[in-house]
Amino acid sequence: MAENEDGQEKSEEPSAKKLADAKKKGEVPRSKELNTTLVLLTSAIGLLTMGGSMGEGLNRVLRTSLIIERELMYDPILMLNVAFGTVLDVFFLILPFLLMLVMAVFLSPILLGGFAFSGEKMKFKMSNISPLKGMKRLLGTQGLMELVKSILKIALIGGSGTLLIIMMFDDVLRFSRFEFTRAFYEASNMIGWFFLAVCATIIVIAAIDVPFQIWQYKKQQRMTKKEVKDERKNMEGSPELKSKIRSLQMDIAMRRMMEEIPKADVVITNPTHFAIALKYDEKKSGAPVLLAKGSDLVAARIRELAKDNEVPIVTAPPLARAVFFSTELDQEIPERLYLAVAQILAYIYQLKQATNVGATPPDIPTDLDVPDDMWKDK
Repeated sequence: MAENEDGQEKSEEPSAKKLADAKKKGEVPRSKELNTTLVLLTSAIGLLTMGGSMGEGLNRVLRTSLIIERELMYDPILMLNVAFGTVLDVFFLILPFLLMLVMAVFLSPILLGGFAFSGEKMKFKMSNISPLKGMKRLLGTQGLMELVKSILKIALIGGSGTLLIIMMFDDVLRFSRFEFTRAFYEASNMIGWFFLAVCATIIVIAAIDVPFQIWQYKKQQRMTKKEVKDERKNMEGSPELKSKIRSLQMDIAMRRMMEEIPKADVVITNPTHFAIALKYDEKKSGAPVLLAKGSDLVAARIRELAKDNEVPIVTAPPLARAVFFSTELDQEIPERLYLAVAQILAYIYQLKQATNVGATPPDIPTDLDVPDDMWKDK
């Protein structure tokens, strides 16, 4: 099992953040065998598809460039212009082939690990030239894998290459009998098929190397339990900080709730354990809204503020409990409690009218229609 510098086991799979940070540093899985295979395969396809046209083009360029008029031989500037034009013609002739190779070079990193550039890898580090770490790499899993790949390369590429050369030897000798265009075409075809044959052997090595590089990369990026815990703490915040934030949020919400109590039409209590404050706006078509609610000490504070601001307080335990458990702050009461709340609000309205004219106050409603399942066993 891999260990970090502190000796702790890296037993946990790398997180998405760990892999993203590694990519920013230029640490991604890479396979030299995949790169070599793609470049050789692209070269073979290019030679097989464009060999004939390149041969004809080179034949034309050589014919025109080797025919030098007499006056050019006495003018160095004109000779340089002819040479420059010849080089330029050859460059544009082989440019499509070169572009195919460039695309292959850039495609191979994208296929495995994606494209990543980081200046971190360009920095000088003493650890990169440490003999001790170099020996560890040679004697480690990576060094063993490189040794196996080298042996396979020698056996497969050397064997197949030798066999192909023996088989094509007579054809190579016949090239001297052909004109340049045909000789170039035949040679490019032969080299193309040779590259394809070599690719067939390297694909075997690449098929082994790519999964190994991915496994090796993930093994190197594994994390200890402490690293996982620290990363989660950094992303989500420490429990102490989150607790403090929640406490501050609750304090702010509590203050806002208490500031709404003077606007309430009525406070309904349990009478001591629960208290709720309701507001009904006649200008709106909605139901009464819950402005505040609380139990025990919070309920006592609601009752205290209601008395200080002359908000009527009504004792109705079933209704107080039903609203407390079914309604959140700033929400309308449930439809099933409309009738019971309407009875309370009607009582408050009659109470205000009686107080204004000095009449006998009405009786507090006691037969409120509150469904049992909304307040019992809560």
